Amino acid sequence: MGNSITYGSGVANKDKNAFPAQLQSILGNPYEVKNFGVSGCTLLKLGDKPYWETEAYSNALKFNADIVFIKLGTNDSKLQNRVHIDQFEADYIELINSFRKENNKARIVLLLPVPAFTTDTTGIWNNVIKNKITPLTRSVAYKTNSEVLDLYQLFIDQPGLLPDMVHPSSLGATLIAKRLYETVVQKEIVPIDFSKSNDVKVLETSNFYGYPLTNFEFKGASCKIVRPKKVAPGAPWVLRARFWGHEPQTDIALLERGFHIAYCDVANLFGGPEAMKRWDEFYKLMTQTGLSKKVVLEGMSRGGLIIYNWADKNPEKVACVYADAPVLDGKSWPGGLGKGMGSSSDWEAFKKVYSLKTEKDIHNFKGNPIHKIKAIAKGGYPMMHVCGAADDVVPIDENTKLFETGINAQGGTIEVIYKEGIGHHPHSLENPNPIVDFILRATDQKLNFATILAPSAEYRSAAGWNEGKDWWAQANDIDSLCLASKEIDLLLIGNSITQGWGGKRPNVTYAPGKEAADIYFKDLNWISAGISGDRSEQILYRLNNGNYETAQPKVVVLAIGVNNFGENTAAEITSGIQKVLEVTKEKFPTSTKIMLFGPLPTGLDPNSDRREKYNKIHSLIKGFGDDKNVFYHNVISDFADGKGFLRADLYSQDGIHLLPEGYKIWAKYIQEHINLTK
Repeated sequence: MGNSITYGSGVANKDKNAFPAQLQSILGNPYEVKNFGVSGCTLLKLGDKPYWETEAYSNALKFNADIVFIKLGTNDSKLQNRVHIDQFEADYIELINSFRKENNKARIVLLLPVPAFTTDTTGIWNNVIKNKITPLTRSVAYKTNSEVLDLYQLFIDQPGLLPDMVHPSSLGATLIAKRLYETVVQKEIVPIDFSKSNDVKVLETSNFYGYPLTNFEFKGASCKIVRPKKVAPGAPWVLRARFWGHEPQTDIALLERGFHIAYCDVANLFGGPEAMKRWDEFYKLMTQTGLSKKVVLEGMSRGGLIIYNWADKNPEKVACVYADAPVLDGKSWPGGLGKGMGSSSDWEAFKKVYSLKTEKDIHNFKGNPIHKIKAIAKGGYPMMHVCGAADDVVPIDENTKLFETGINAQGGTIEVIYKEGIGHHPHSLENPNPIVDFILRATDQKLNFATILAPSAEYRSAAGWNEGKDWWAQANDIDSLCLASKEIDLLLIGNSITQGWGGKRPNVTYAPGKEAADIYFKDLNWISAGISGDRSEQILYRLNNGNYETAQPKVVVLAIGVNNFGENTAAEITSGIQKVLEVTKEKFPTSTKIMLFGPLPTGLDPNSDRREKYNKIHSLIKGFGDDKNVFYHNVISDFADGKGFLRADLYSQDGIHLLPEGYKIWAKYIQEHINLTK
């Protein structure tokens, strides 16, 4: 339930592409998703269009839902409504209670409004959304023990997904639908109680962005624990070093996904022996209480010293490390013995912690993470650093860059995000998704959307489609061709590259492969079932919901995966391809032969990240061929020159799409190998 964003205003083909409709498509049976969004509505009873007075609200109550997503607040930021903002919290609590009255077991999930990029301060105004509506909504979530999802951060760096600066496009709706899907299918275990230990002295419980924060003392140390509303399987947790609550967006996103966020104060100990002892004891407490034996370590700035020194001593206890502008060498900071200015008072404290009394002691000191690169790399846990490229407090040349080079040389796993033009502050990322995804993967909590069937919300003429036609029109066209055909020779399934063959598709406007098809497929009855932008999940949806098998193809060509490159790892893409292959084998007659190409060659430079991912995927999928019905093909040698560069006469400059001459190479290859599959 919600306002115009829930309703689908601004979304092309909203009946299919509004985020509730997309959520229904992804969830499938046995879920039933109903959209009770009404444009222009406020949560405030005294607003200019209260949701309370709509028929949709009455119908939503009658629906008696098991899960209620509420997305209200955007219109409450308008000038005529914000004057009543003091009533927002009370009205929201009353709204939640009205649904719990109908179903006291219902999951109530509050969706924070997406950002508004408008400039009219009398209308929908982001300053009010961010600084008033969002904190009030989090307060309501805390007081009512409701779940809360931060949609604001998902869009804060993607204004292009809000064409009118307020309403997400169809692709923006996809982003919301996927986040809601993760929430619906999220599994949980029983809550964990930390208060039973005799060494724990609970001080107070308070609100941490909608979640319960417990402050306590443990063996003389000041500690904190924030509990999620639902504990994820395995009870994953983060141990944060220093600067509690600063740039908390990553922590909040992980709380949404069932992580605990913990803190044990080691201030002014610079990762030294006393800090290590405290963390050893704290880790023992947390794990004995029920949290995972492997912890996520998070350290900002000087927190880098403790997280890496502790990880060096306890590699088997570390799931991964997220370090943000980390100090890795005390001589750099606080010492200021390099490019940075340092801090004289902190340097004196650092020397005291490590008993550095003379210049010789300082010169010979090897207790910094920068000196432990070999051991840290052998720890086997993945690492991510986020750093300002212009950091003059903790210079990256003396810290992260030197560390990154050493870790890579020792065979460790490290990913670094350098923020160009940014200094030591601000920490983190406005949209923490890259950090969150890294941690989710490292803790086996990441949902692989490459394997989850989902339609697309693409709607653009630049996709090579007739103006006004969307993904659904393309999918229906392919389905119609398959229904009208019997025992075709060749069915080509894929994305824009496959779409480029053209054929009898009435709404495809760009067909660079037409000439090649006319030459090499002239004696074949064939159908191009490629749709621009499709990933493995869209092909899964089409195979499961279409009628491709009615065409009874003799040969199916699968060229898939390249559009997953931006979002998925090589392993995730491989799983998606494997799932597509399994469904293909199930859907088509046993006599159908399958030519598996996976992603076609990509990455103009053989040393590029794209080529590295391509090679990794093909090293994994080559075993999928069975020499009976599935025939694996890697055609890199047909499209690259002697040095491994993709040929300029065959490829466009994006290193993905084929030129007409490239289609001739591929068509000739397919035509020659069709006979070999018989």
